[in-house]
Amino acid sequence: MKNQILALTIGLLSIASFAQKNELKAVEKAIKKEMFKEAKATIATLEPTEDSMDSKYKAKYYFLKGSAYGTSDVAKASDAYNKLVEYEKETGKLKYTKLAKPKLNELVQYVSNKAIEEYNNKNYKNATNNFYLTYKLSPADTTYLYNAAISASLAKEYDTSLEYYNELKKIGYTGITTQYFAIDKETGKVENLGSKGNRDLMLKTGQYTTPTQKTSESKQGDIVKNIGFILVNQGKTEEAIVALQEARRANPKDLNLLLNEAQMYIKLEQMDKFGELMQEAVKLDPNNPTLFFNLGVVNAGQNKIEEAIGFYEKAIALKPDYGDAYMNLAVVILSGEKAIIEKMNKNLSNNKIYTKLEKEQKALYKKALPYLEKADNIVRTVDTVRGLLNIYDRLEMESKASALRPIYNEMRNN
Repeated sequence: MKNQILALTIGLLSIASFAQKNELKAVEKAIKKEMFKEAKATIATLEPTEDSMDSKYKAKYYFLKGSAYGTSDVAKASDAYNKLVEYEKETGKLKYTKLAKPKLNELVQYVSNKAIEEYNNKNYKNATNNFYLTYKLSPADTTYLYNAAISASLAKEYDTSLEYYNELKKIGYTGITTQYFAIDKETGKVENLGSKGNRDLMLKTGQYTTPTQKTSESKQGDIVKNIGFILVNQGKTEEAIVALQEARRANPKDLNLLLNEAQMYIKLEQMDKFGELMQEAVKLDPNNPTLFFNLGVVNAGQNKIEEAIGFYEKAIALKPDYGDAYMNLAVVILSGEKAIIEKMNKNLSNNKIYTKLEKEQKALYKKALPYLEKADNIVRTVDTVRGLLNIYDRLEMESKASALRPIYNEMRNN
């Protein structure tokens, strides 16, 4: 009796295996004739038997499933191809993997192009899905996961973005890339020649000369910063601060991480904490004019005028063409006018005191004027022109005011 049951079971398995073989042949024929709807319908009948499918046909099944779905359902196609690669890696036979690789590359190109198109059209939610799908199709290309995290954040899908950023942290993503350049002899222009191999090849042709290369900065600091900002947007302030501080403890000399934590305190309107971190940053990078500029902003905001002036002057000493520093320096000097005007209003009937205060006011204008003129000379804006015009009028510098007024009116109306 036992032998009969065993024989019957073997018979059933043979029938199932034979049916799978025939159905896969039908799928293969349909794909060759580009009858993809029919191919997918037959694949659908095989899907329930996927786990128990005869090992002789499993790799072929995954390959045909991926081919049938293709760009019509990239998620299903990619899942099938990835299962194929995994399965043949286990069995040690790479017959269908070799056939699937170019098809998988086509899918990667198709979906990544869609993702870029959606991103450029500001359809950030769709871009997120396609960037992430591209990453799943090609897990080695971790930049797609980074792009998915950015897109999700722009789509305000903060939970998704946070998940992707944490995944990037987990895999140790840096985003560091190296670009390879050389000068085209004919045009004299520096060109990015892609890979090192391609650049070296172009140099051998004699068309290019003077090879150089540039390595990008790590994106790890940005990842931690973005995690922090998302947590702040979710009202998880403490978690955000902890995330940034943990990253800084691991990399105490990483200036970018420090600046990212500092930016967090700006968002939280904790300018005292921001100022403390700027002081730390200056110790790490004492020749960075932007850090001294930021300290100037912090101190000006706290009404520490002399300290602010000192920091702006330091920024200018490090960067003589720092237009914003000249502008802010003029503004912080002129902030002293408020107290003078208050005193003038209280002494309208006291001519002696009022005249003295007027002199102080003009002295303030004269002190601020060179910095404002310098800012305007570096980058002319409506603000620099308005500020100069106001001072020229107050100091009765009529010729300069007359020359500037039409310029201001034109800029204001544009």
